[in-house]
Amino acid sequence: MKKNSVAVVGAAETTKMGKIPDVSVIGLHADAALNAMKDAGLNPSDIDGVACAGISPVELAHYLGITPTYADGTSVGGCSFMLHVRHAAAAINEGLCKTVLITHGESGRSRVGAGGFGRSPSSLMGQFEMPYGVTSPPTMFTIPVLRYMKTYGVTEEDLAMVAVVQREWAALNPRSSFKDPITVDDVLNSAMIAWPFRMLMCCLVTDGGGALILTSAERAKDFPTKPVYILGTGESVETPLVSQMEDFNTSKAFRVSGKKAFDEAGISHADVDHLMIYDAFAHLPLYGLEDLGFCKPGEAKDFINGRNTAIGGKLPLNTNGGGLSYMHSGMYGMYALQESVRQLRGTAPAQVKDAKISVSHGVGGMFAASGTIIFSNEKG
Repeated sequence: MKKNSVAVVGAAETTKMGKIPDVSVIGLHADAALNAMKDAGLNPSDIDGVACAGISPVELAHYLGITPTYADGTSVGGCSFMLHVRHAAAAINEGLCKTVLITHGESGRSRVGAGGFGRSPSSLMGQFEMPYGVTSPPTMFTIPVLRYMKTYGVTEEDLAMVAVVQREWAALNPRSSFKDPITVDDVLNSAMIAWPFRMLMCCLVTDGGGALILTSAERAKDFPTKPVYILGTGESVETPLVSQMEDFNTSKAFRVSGKKAFDEAGISHADVDHLMIYDAFAHLPLYGLEDLGFCKPGEAKDFINGRNTAIGGKLPLNTNGGGLSYMHSGMYGMYALQESVRQLRGTAPAQVKDAKISVSHGVGGMFAASGTIIFSNEKG
């Protein structure tokens, strides 16, 4: 896409977050959408493009009374929303539509109107992984992380430190699910889920959602909010089977998506002021830091232990508290995007001083897919 040609002009999460037993999945999409439209000063009649995952864009458009000329139902897991941003920017540039609404809503905890988690026995996973006990995210992600730990000497304490730093950021966010400080010992003494993951190394299970509204940079000046421009984008996929990754020490989808976004943005890693890396489990920020090029292979653990990603560090990471302490309804990518936008608008609870460029990087499935969006608050 053409950098800085498209901007985010509306961004909001659901009115409530955490446990919402009285709102269905479609209701959460609608709540987030209406909040984002209010943020942008728009009505449903002003929207001519829709994108969502978890439900069909047909359902979303009908529910909100929108007649779109562009619809995107890309669904590749938790990073789907990064891909939606990329696709929407391309669609706007091509004149397919003018104003795109991207929504997310999940009743991850309360399960109101939510679908099941079952996989068909005839699917690839049903045939080649599930018979061996690989049945859920904690048992899937352990496959690569155990090799990664052995290769680079990563310890349980290193994984625990990721959760500790995330909680420090979460303490600054009034909407975080958990704010009380924790120590490495607290993490290591929490319940074992699937080796090496303890409970405090695993994502939350919550209800909520969010929405973004994109339009051309030329039109962005006419909106009440501070525009956040899209500087670079990337996406890729690797495999639906975590056991079939090319290399357990690194995600090919991460590397391809990240490089594409950085090349498109024309920036260096030193230009980045703020970083969001999808942290469904404590190992993901380690992979993200290395595969995006902020750290060399095996060095991310020392980078985090050195408090470089913590409050006051040189690369603030997951400043909303992340999926480990802020919010994780199942597909976390929307919440990472929301925090990037807040930081560049200057409205984040844990605001990074003078933040101008933010990278939001997501994972889909168990390293199956990836999306990367680089934002800037300067049109350039």
